[in-house]
Amino acid sequence: MDRRSLIRGAAALGAAGVAGLSAPRAAQAAGPAGMPTYTYLRDALRLPLSYNPTGEFIFPCIRGVYDKISGARGRYYLYYAPHEKPGGICVAWANSLAGPFTENPGNPVIDNVLPSTTVSHVSSPHVTWIPESRQFYLYYHGENTTTRVARSSDGLTFRDETPILSTRLVPGLTETSYARVFAHSGRYVMVYMGVLGGKRHIYHGWSPNGWDQWQFAQSPLVSPAPDRLTDISGPSLVVRNGTTYVAYHGNDGKMRITEVGNNFDRENHLGVFYSPGAADNGRAAAPSFGTDGGVQYMFYEAGPRLSARICIARAA
Repeated sequence: MDRRSLIRGAAALGAAGVAGLSAPRAAQAAGPAGMPTYTYLRDALRLPLSYNPTGEFIFPCIRGVYDKISGARGRYYLYYAPHEKPGGICVAWANSLAGPFTENPGNPVIDNVLPSTTVSHVSSPHVTWIPESRQFYLYYHGENTTTRVARSSDGLTFRDETPILSTRLVPGLTETSYARVFAHSGRYVMVYMGVLGGKRHIYHGWSPNGWDQWQFAQSPLVSPAPDRLTDISGPSLVVRNGTTYVAYHGNDGKMRITEVGNNFDRENHLGVFYSPGAADNGRAAAPSFGTDGGVQYMFYEAGPRLSARICIARAA
């Protein structure tokens, strides 16, 4: 069964309600899909850090918490992690998306010794606010074959770690990681990286509540070949122009956007929306978007994978 049939049979997903990128000012629409022009602003984190076991950090996730919890350390929480062993899910905070961010002295908030098992590393944090339960759900991988979820009422103390996706659920895949989850038409949609035939693709799944009852499409949502790449990863869902897109990075160090449609039944590759600048040291990856005071920001990995930093770019 192909992807289109799978989606029609399991879930017809619409566009309303996605926590994605919006376009407050039409003048910013400069790139494919009307994506704004982003310019490097600064590194997100002040060095040295108290928790920095490997000298590299990946997969930023920015979340506004000021309207969700009382006693927050800042208006915005930035989640990130090293990837190399032992990894560790980390948090920093600031009162503006322009940063810089202050490291949580209690990092990591999740380490590789989990309640159910010990893994070589945990990484790629993505946090979604679930209004139905009034909790933050944190999605992350450890090992690369398994995506997990934990939950928290304050965004800092997570519990109830449980696996929700592994390679056994999508035959043919050798990795299932780098997941992000977004509210989408009354459901929660996951986009993640799956390795098929030694190449990285973007896959997706869906759940009624973001915690359990997950279903996963058995074929890729976005493939690298139309971009003339071998690998794509770091997906993020974007809703604008009345339709749905996936933003992601490729093995050439550039970030691209592809329309998948409100029913996740298209694959319209639209091209590069961000090429690495001088501060990015040849690579930009894993975008996470936010808006503060009507200004759009993008948090992303910059630099070679084994020495990546977390950077902030601002829309022109």
